[in-house]
Amino acid sequence: MKTIREFLEEQINEQLIQAVLSGRRTGEGPSKVKLRPVELKGKICYQASMTEGPQVYHKNYSREEIIDYLESSMEEFRQLQTTGRRQDGSILISKKGKATIKTKHHEAVQNAKIAPHNRVKQYILKEGTAAPFLVDLGVMTKDGKIVASRYDKFRQINRFLEFIRDILPKLPKDREITILDFGCGKSYLTFAMYYYLRELEGFDVNIIGLDLKEDVIRHCSELARSYGYEKLHFYQGDIAGYEGVSSVDMVVTLHACDTATDFALAKAVEWGAQVILSVPCCQHELNRQIRNDVLQPVMRYGILKERMAALITDGFRAELLESKGYETQLLEFIDMEHTPKNILIRAVKTGKKKSRDSFAESMKALHVNPTLDRLLYPEESISQKGE
Repeated sequence: MKTIREFLEEQINEQLIQAVLSGRRTGEGPSKVKLRPVELKGKICYQASMTEGPQVYHKNYSREEIIDYLESSMEEFRQLQTTGRRQDGSILISKKGKATIKTKHHEAVQNAKIAPHNRVKQYILKEGTAAPFLVDLGVMTKDGKIVASRYDKFRQINRFLEFIRDILPKLPKDREITILDFGCGKSYLTFAMYYYLRELEGFDVNIIGLDLKEDVIRHCSELARSYGYEKLHFYQGDIAGYEGVSSVDMVVTLHACDTATDFALAKAVEWGAQVILSVPCCQHELNRQIRNDVLQPVMRYGILKERMAALITDGFRAELLESKGYETQLLEFIDMEHTPKNILIRAVKTGKKKSRDSFAESMKALHVNPTLDRLLYPEESISQKGE
C-alpha cells in the first residue's frame, strides 16, 4: 500500500487539474484548501486557495513545498481529493487516524490547460473604491476596504449584480426603466442596483423599494436623499396590495416570507415585468399540504419533508412563470455554507407560454394547491376543481 508521501509524489505534477483538502479535524486554520497548478513567469507553481471564515487567501508553492504542505496537512484534515488528466485519487483519514488511499486511472482529459496566474476576483463593485451606501451600511470603510465581518455581504451584493448584468440586454436603454423591490429591508441590494445601473451602466432607472417596517423605510429614504439618488424611492406597504404603479420593467423580491413571494410574482406577471428576480424564503405552504403515498416513506421524516416541500414549491413557481410566457432559471444565489436559502428564480419574458397541463398533474398527485397557481389561474386552479 502506498504511503501518503508516495501518493502525493504520484499525483502532484503538471498532470494535476485540481486537489481539494476538506473536513478539518483539529486546530484552527482554513476549513478547505483548493489547489491547482498555475503558470507564473513561465514556470509551473501550485496555487492554494484557503477558505477561512468568510475570507479566501491565496498562496503559491513549488512542487516540493506543496507536497510537504499536503503531507503535514493530512494530520489536520479528513480528506484529500485529487483530479488529474489521466488519474484521480483520494486519501480518507478515519477517526482513529488510519489513512485509506485510492487511485483511479481514466482516459485523458482533453483541453485541460494550466491556467495563467491571475487571481484577484473581479467584482462589479471594486474593492478599494468606496461606494457611499456600502460605507453607511457598514460593508466598506471610507477608504474602500471591505469590513471583514461583512465580506459575505459584499460577495452577495456582487453576486446579485452579476445576475442583473446577464439580463441587461433585455432592458431598454432609450427610456426610463421602472424597477420594484418588494421587501427591500435594509436595502443593500436596492442601493447596489441603483448605483450599478444608473452610475456605472448609464441606465435611466426609477427604483422603488417597498417594505412593511416604517423605521427601515425612513432610514433608507434619508440615505437616498443624502446621496442625491433622485430616482430611488422607499415606501411603506404590503406586497399584495401595492397599487403605486401600473407597469414595471423589473420586479425584485428577496426573502419575502412564504406566500408573500407568490403575491410578488403574481404582481410581476400582472404588470408584464420583463425581468423577475426572486429569492424565496420560508416555504411553509406546501409543507402543510403535500401528501403522496409513494413518497410517504421519505416524507415521514419532518426535515426531509420540509426540504422537499421547499424545492417543490420553487419548482412549481418556475413552471407557473413559464406558463405565463417567461423563460425561467433556478440559480444558486450564495454558497450553501452561508445560507440554505440560496435559490434565485430568474425569469425573463419571452411571450412563449408553456402549457399548464404539463405540470398540473404533478400538483394533483402531490395534493398541493400553491398560492401562485390560484393567483395566476383563479378559474382553473385545483381548488376550483374540487381536488
